[in-house]
Amino acid sequence: MADFRSQLLRIATSLVRTHGFTREALSRSVLELPAGKAHSEPLSDGAVSSLFGIGEYARKSLIEAWLNEGIIQMASKPSSSLSHVLHTRLNYNEPVLPYLPEAFALLASPERGLPPLDPRPALKHAARIADEASYISGDISSQLSWYTHRASLAVMYSCAELHQLTSPETAHAFLDSLLTGSSAFEKSLDEVHLFSGYVLQSWTGILRSRGIL
Repeated sequence: MADFRSQLLRIATSLVRTHGFTREALSRSVLELPAGKAHSEPLSDGAVSSLFGIGEYARKSLIEAWLNEGIIQMASKPSSSLSHVLHTRLNYNEPVLPYLPEAFALLASPERGLPPLDPRPALKHAARIADEASYISGDISSQLSWYTHRASLAVMYSCAELHQLTSPETAHAFLDSLLTGSSAFEKSLDEVHLFSGYVLQSWTGILRSRGIL
């Protein structure tokens, strides 16, 4: 069952560009199974809930699967150039840009109670990309410089991704400008809370500007 669920999630990530991060994308994943295994009808709503979670939990499962696929895509195009790896990840966003603000808002929404936004998904998302990009490009930073370098990359990528949501055509040039001045970023990140505070504040601003929060 776990393998079947994973297979459907992988297929559903390819349907996001046409159906968004929706339960419909999950339900239609069975239509795209290999010949001989494909269903003739989409999954029922009950089956979607059983496999992926009730209500918004199913959508969160799809978003997380899509983010994981983004990491896989980064690794599928290895390069010693850190810039190339980060640009590859920005490219991955492009087909689904209209759906990303709502997806980020859903991830940042806590399951219950306060605070109104949970910063941990944003931090995890940026940190994973920074870590994977560093690994793929062969970064050998050690000890304190390891953390500082990855924190600065996480902030730079987050800035570029947020810029991409509002100005897709200039996002890659914006990322290049940040990477060119990366040393200044690293000097400003002596405290980890600067990173977390910046990312949360930036995400909140984007989501509010889209009328999602």
